Amino acid sequence: MINYDFMGLIENLIRLTLACLCGGLIGFEREQHANRPAGFRTHILVCIGSALVMIISEYIFKKYSGLTSVDPGRLGAQVISGIGFLGAGTIIRQGVTVKGLTTAASLWAVACVGLACGIGYYEGAIIATGLIYLTLQTLKGMERRMITKGEQAVLVIEVNHSNDEIGRITELFYSYEVKILNIGINDNIDTGSKILNYNLRLPSNFKYDKLISEIENMQNVIKIERKDI
Repeated sequence: MINYDFMGLIENLIRLTLACLCGGLIGFEREQHANRPAGFRTHILVCIGSALVMIISEYIFKKYSGLTSVDPGRLGAQVISGIGFLGAGTIIRQGVTVKGLTTAASLWAVACVGLACGIGYYEGAIIATGLIYLTLQTLKGMERRMITKGEQAVLVIEVNHSNDEIGRITELFYSYEVKILNIGINDNIDTGSKILNYNLRLPSNFKYDKLISEIENMQNVIKIERKDI
């Protein structure tokens, strides 16, 4: 009995230590290269906590199996759904530009790695950690090269009512596969209107005379000006 408890202690120590190392590796990448608030310590805590949840689930299953109905995956499922609140805290929205999605995704993935460590699925945890790290580290340059394709332009649009028109204009850009890089909103003190400055990335060989025409025909649009970068 003593030997069994000792071996169980060693096993749990290995699981939690591996979770700490895997979470720390991903968190280090986020903090060093992305400078995100959810960095080194946050990823470690998420991964260790997830691993502990699975250890607890396994313990409960072994202790009460045969006495009552026990689902060993129930607590783990709660981790997957509950990690969303922490990921949401890393997402920052500036106008229509959204930042922090990758860090939120890495937190979710680290929680899954922690679950794998906690249940003793070491090979899955290690392989997943390596793939997550490579995705964050090496695919970043490829993503940037893909994004830089296409012409950049600025559209300055003056509107009477900004809230409704921003939504309509944004939907129109998406329908033409025009990527919004940034948007600035300024007040025109003289007229009381809003001036929207859209920084756009256009598809290759894009002809947007039709796009400009559609925007001009919107009810609350006063004028539109195009500026190439």
